[in-house]
Formats: sequence, C-alpha cells, structure tokens
Amino acid sequence: MARGYSGRDFAVLFLLFTVSVPHLDAASQGVDQELSEILSELWKLDVNRLKPGTDYTISIQVLAGYVSQGSNSARDHAHSPLFSYVSEDKLKNLKTYNHFMKLLDNYETSTGVSELVTPEEQAENYHFLDSILETEVMKRAHRYLVSKGKSRSDLRLFKNQLYDIWFRLYHRDRSGGEDSCGFEHVFVGETKYGTEILGFHNWVQFYLQEKQNHLDYKGYKARDAPSVNDHVLNVQFSWNGLVKPVGSCFIGVSPEFEVALFTIVFLKSTERTTRVVANVDKYQLELVVYRHGRSIGTSYPKLLISNSKHV
Repeated sequence: MARGYSGRDFAVLFLLFTVSVPHLDAASQGVDQELSEILSELWKLDVNRLKPGTDYTISIQVLAGYVSQGSNSARDHAHSPLFSYVSEDKLKNLKTYNHFMKLLDNYETSTGVSELVTPEEQAENYHFLDSILETEVMKRAHRYLVSKGKSRSDLRLFKNQLYDIWFRLYHRDRSGGEDSCGFEHVFVGETKYGTEILGFHNWVQFYLQEKQNHLDYKGYKARDAPSVNDHVLNVQFSWNGLVKPVGSCFIGVSPEFEVALFTIVFLKSTERTTRVVANVDKYQLELVVYRHGRSIGTSYPKLLISNSKHV
C-alpha cells in the first residue's frame, strides 16, 4: 500500500535535489539585453581590433594546474609564450595603441608606494583620452551615456569624467599615500606586499611583459581548450616571480573598446560591485566592476560561453 510523504520526506528530497544540481553560474542572473545591444554595437565599431592569425598569433597549449590564492608556486605546464606573434607595426601605427603603451611605464606597481604623476605623465593621460575620443567606439559610448543621463554632452566634461574614472589617484593600501588608480590596476597590474598580483587584465601589457621575459604564461583555465581565435581568455601566469592563479582578459581588442565597455558598466550602477551578464559577438560574458568612489577599483570580463560552449 502506498504511503503518504511526510514533511521530513519532502525536506530530504529537496536536500537531495539541491545537492545534485550543479551550482548555477553567473548566467542564471539573466542576460542584460540592453547592455548586450550597445556592447555589440561597440564590438562592430571596433575597427582597431587586431585579427587573430593575421595581426597576432597565440599558442594556447595546455590546462594550467591548481594554485591556491597567495601561493607563488605554480608548475609551468605551458612551455612556450602565449603570444607567438604580434604585429609591432599595428601597435606602433594605430594611434590609440601608441598612446596607450606610453602609459604602461608610468606607475609604481607595488601598492603602498605613493604615485607621483609628473606633468609629462598627466599630458600622456590626456593624449590617450583625446585619441580614443576620436574613435567611433567612444563616440557611440558617449552618445549612449548621454542618452541615459550618465554623462554630459559637452566633450570636455566627458573627458574630465573619464579622467576621474580611470586616472584619478586614490588609496588602495591604507598604510600609504595615493598609490593606485583604475587604469594602473586594470591595464598595468599591481602587486600587494610582494606576495600577490592585483588586476592585470590587459592583453597588450601581457604581450609586452612576456616579450621582456617578466611574465611567464602557465596555461589556460577552462573546462575545454579555448580556440586560438577567441577574443576572451582565462589564463594563469607568473609576473616578476608572483603568480596569478587565474586572470581573465580580452585578447586583440582595442584600448578604446575596453575603456568604453567598462565605463558603461561602471556608470550603469552606483553599487560598490556590479556584475552583469551580456552577449557580445559569439561570447557570453560576466562583466565585473568594483567601484572606488568616483573611480574604478577593478574591472574584468569572465568568459561564460564561447561558440555555444560553456567554459
């Protein structure tokens, strides 16, 4: 004879169900369709994006091993650099890349060491902003932000807003002076107490540091091997003796695309942490931005799906 189920039975069944179902990833938040639309527009406008196999070549190699946060011991599963080739002519002759690279040696990478911005360095910051504001990517991003009431239409005021978001100095390490800014953290990379890497989410800096033998690629971090044509990667690497267990970055995209994308996500919310899911080209991404007052604390993409495959 069939018996009825008690409340305890249902509780046990519920527990079994929740244990057996895999943890829902960020995609369960739901895709932000409006954000997907504007970012897809920017993607199509990014004429300065380098082409895989033509303007650069990467060597994915193998899956990196597990490294706990704070550990600086990582087995080198990848025996060759990530970047086999990058067109130096492209980097030098494309205006936004040229101005971008001039900024990469302007910072003290160690947190706790106060930054001193010279007049020449400040001028370089503004030259970079001027160069990206001439691109269709940033022009479209500006119009979008104005339409949402997040930015002023006056180009000078918008440039000042961008300066505050990306270049305004602040305290990352409370024991020291103004030692960081959004640009340094995201695009250049920082170190904390000589024990861990902070930020460092830019492919151009990755390539340049790898070329100078300051950086060693350890392998990819994903369930399946990425494609050499992918424009977003999760990787493990060491930099000046310190290990980043897993870091994510766009590959091949222009500086203006990254600035536009993360500025839009930053201004989308006043929360300290913003995590949104968007579809861009063939990728589904979780875009993460941490706020530090009026400035970006950090920002990076997390690849969720590429070519319909979960990573």
